[in-house]
Amino acid sequence: MAPTSLADSDPFVDPVNSVSDDDYTEAWTLPVGRSASLTLATDSLIVLEAKTTQAIPFFNILWAELSDFDITVKYAKPTAKNVVRVASINYLVEKPQRSYAQSWVTKLLDRAYGESQRKKRIKVLINPFGGSGSAQKWYLRDIEPIFAAAGCEIDAERTLYQGHAVEIAEKLDIEAYDVIASCSGDGLPHEVFNGLGKKHDATKALSKVAVVQLPCGTGNAMSWNLNGTGSTSLAALCVVKGIRTPLDLTSITQGDKRTLSFLSQSLGIVAEVDLGTEHLRWMGSARFTYGFLVRVLRKTVYPCDLWVKIDIPTKGAIREHYRKELTNHAPVEERRDSDNAENPGLPELQYGSIASPLPSSFTNIPSSNVGNFYAGNMALMAPDANFFPATLPSDGHLDLITVGGDISRHSAIKCFLAVEKGGFFDFPQVNYRKISGYRIIPRGQKGGYISIDGERVPFEGFQAEVHRGLGTVLSKTGHLYEAEGVVPKSG
Repeated sequence: MAPTSLADSDPFVDPVNSVSDDDYTEAWTLPVGRSASLTLATDSLIVLEAKTTQAIPFFNILWAELSDFDITVKYAKPTAKNVVRVASINYLVEKPQRSYAQSWVTKLLDRAYGESQRKKRIKVLINPFGGSGSAQKWYLRDIEPIFAAAGCEIDAERTLYQGHAVEIAEKLDIEAYDVIASCSGDGLPHEVFNGLGKKHDATKALSKVAVVQLPCGTGNAMSWNLNGTGSTSLAALCVVKGIRTPLDLTSITQGDKRTLSFLSQSLGIVAEVDLGTEHLRWMGSARFTYGFLVRVLRKTVYPCDLWVKIDIPTKGAIREHYRKELTNHAPVEERRDSDNAENPGLPELQYGSIASPLPSSFTNIPSSNVGNFYAGNMALMAPDANFFPATLPSDGHLDLITVGGDISRHSAIKCFLAVEKGGFFDFPQVNYRKISGYRIIPRGQKGGYISIDGERVPFEGFQAEVHRGLGTVLSKTGHLYEAEGVVPKSG
C-alpha cells in the first residue's frame, strides 16, 4: 500500500504547506496563488486557473523571475495575425515552496531558451530612410519592448547616410556586443558584414558578433530565411531566441575592390528586374512581374564569359547533399573553415582576384545566350521567391542558377511561375549547381545591371570566392533556413 501523507488523512491540513519539493519534480508543476498552477508540459507552459487554461509555447517565453512574494513570467502574446506583444502573468508563491519555485524557474528558462544565449547584448541600427520610412516607429512599438522584456542590453543608433553602418561596424567594440541588429531592408546587413570585414581582426569579429535583420525595408530576405517572417515583432522574438549559426560569406573582387556578399549575386533578367525597375516602385511588387514579362517577350539575352569552380554538378547529388545536412548537428566550430582563423583579417583568396590569372580548377560554361545568371547563399529572395531551395547556411557552397535567354516564351513564363508555386529546382531549363567560386565577364554589352545583395555595382567583370562559415547569424535551428528545401525537413 502506498504511504499516506498527513494531507491525505487530515482535511484541515493545507496540502500546499505539506508537500515536499520531490512531489512536484516529476511533472514540474508549481502551485501558485489560491487555486492556480503552472506546469511545464512538452513544449509549452500550462497555466491552469479555476475557470481557464492557457498554454504559452516555450518559444514565446521571454523571461521569468521570482521575487520575495511572487513569480512573474513575461511572454510574447499573439494579438493579431503575425503580431505579438509583451504580456505577463503574476502569482503569489507561498514561502514553503520558494526553494522549489526557484528550481522551477530555472527549468522553465532552460526549456524556453535551449541552445540560445540569454540576455543578449544588442547593438541596434535603425535606418530611418529605408522602406516606407517607418523603421523608427516600428522599432519603438514592436521590437524594443520585446528585447527589454527578455532582459537584453540594448544600444540603439540611427544611421544617417549610406555607408554609415559600415563605419559603425568597423569601429564596434566586439567584446561589448553579441548581436548587431539592423532595423532595415537587406542593405544594412550588407554594410554591417563589410564593416566587420574591415576590422584588423575581421575573422574574429565576424565569428563573434551575430548579424541579424529586423524587417523594416522593402527587401527583407534575410529575415524570411532565418526567422521565417516579415513581421517586426515576430522577428524580434526570433532574435531573442535565435541560435548562433555560422554563415558562408562570399568575397567579390571587382577592379581593385573586395567586398563581402551574404545573400546573392545576379546578372541578367533578375538583376534588371530588380535594379532596372526602380522608377516603377509605385507599382509595388507588381513591378517585378511587369519587368520580367517585358524582358521575356523581348527574349533578352546577356552574353558573358563564365568560369566556375563546380563542386556538386547534378540535381540528384545536390538533393542527397541537402538530405545529409538535415540531420547534421555538428558544433559551430566544425561549420567554419579552419583556414579562416589563420589570418587576423579576412581569409586569403585561394583563387586570387579578378586581376589574377584564371584558376586552373575553374570550368568554362558556354554563356553566349544567358538569360539569367543567379548565385545565391540563401533560399528566399522574397517571401514567395524560393529560387535556391537547396541552399544551406554553412556548407561552403553558393548555389548557382543559369537559364538560357533563348528558351521559348511559354517555358520562360512557366519557369517564372514555378518559383512561387514550387518545382523551380526540377524545371528542365534550370541549370542548378553547387559551386565555391566563379569569374564572370559581360560581353558585347554597352551597359547593364549587376546586383550584389540587391545593391548595384559597376557593369564589369568580377570574381567570387566562398568562405565557409566566415560570418555569424541567428536562426531558429542553428543549421537550416526556414524555406522549403529540396527534401522535406521531416526527413
